[in-house]
Amino acid sequence: MDKKKISLVVPMYYEEKVVEECYKRLTEVLSKIEKYDYEIIFINDGSKDKTLELLEEIAKKDENVKILSFARNFGHQSAVTAGLKYVSGDVIVIIDADLQDPPELIPDMLKYWEEGNQVIYGKRKSREGESAFKLFTAKMFYKTLNAMSDVEIPKDTGDFRLVDREVVDVINSLPEHNKFLRGLFSWVGFKQMPYEYERKERFAGETKYPLKKMLKLASDGIISFSTKPLKIVGVLGIISLVLSSIIILYALLSYIFNLNNLSAGWTSLMITITLFSGIQLLSIWIMSEYIARIYEESKDRPQYIIEKKINFKEDK
Repeated sequence: MDKKKISLVVPMYYEEKVVEECYKRLTEVLSKIEKYDYEIIFINDGSKDKTLELLEEIAKKDENVKILSFARNFGHQSAVTAGLKYVSGDVIVIIDADLQDPPELIPDMLKYWEEGNQVIYGKRKSREGESAFKLFTAKMFYKTLNAMSDVEIPKDTGDFRLVDREVVDVINSLPEHNKFLRGLFSWVGFKQMPYEYERKERFAGETKYPLKKMLKLASDGIISFSTKPLKIVGVLGIISLVLSSIIILYALLSYIFNLNNLSAGWTSLMITITLFSGIQLLSIWIMSEYIARIYEESKDRPQYIIEKKINFKEDK
């Protein structure tokens, strides 16, 4: 009887300082799970340092290591999406290279999969080595996302998870380009469970998710899973109409009863103009985000371009 297979998807972007340690830790864990074969798919997301060079040296010595190298940087979600497309295992683990999510947890997560759970997602009990600002913004990220989203996305989770092949096949079949994967895994359903763990400090290097990318990720999540911002535009319009009606009524009463002179209204006039201008620009911005997403999808460009494949027997 053929062994079942575990596939690891590991995106990498400027990770030359962690490549060897990451490979060492992953193989130490996987080699001890004797009843499973395994493969590790590293995705080089356009790194210009020695990340790819080091990965190629490892792949020459270990045929279980496979590499997808992008023509340029396409982003973390695109890298994971590419890895999911090329996996050949019965069960798939998504894990970052920085070792903040300990690979030593994989055997326990695998046991829950063997019990019939199809998605076991990592839920962070604590986050070592992260600033108070990062923790606060992460908390607000999930609060805002769940307030806006039509699908509940578990708090304190990332992309670290163990997933059944059936679920991955469904994710791969979804046609959208800008995939917010942790939201999609919640959206597709199936039998899911959290796995709580202590998130460690990054082994080496710097975070690849600064505030700018976190805001982009939050925007992708909200736009992908909710139309509530568009409804907010309608609410702002109603508020504007009510306020303008009050101002018109006040102006008429002031004129009829000569409550004040014309020159006294300069401050209120400026406040009114700036208020309504702000509301209009905010509304246009919200709508433009959805229009931009439609535009991106309509172009039907690939989500990533693979420049090099290593140790893959068949193209997909």
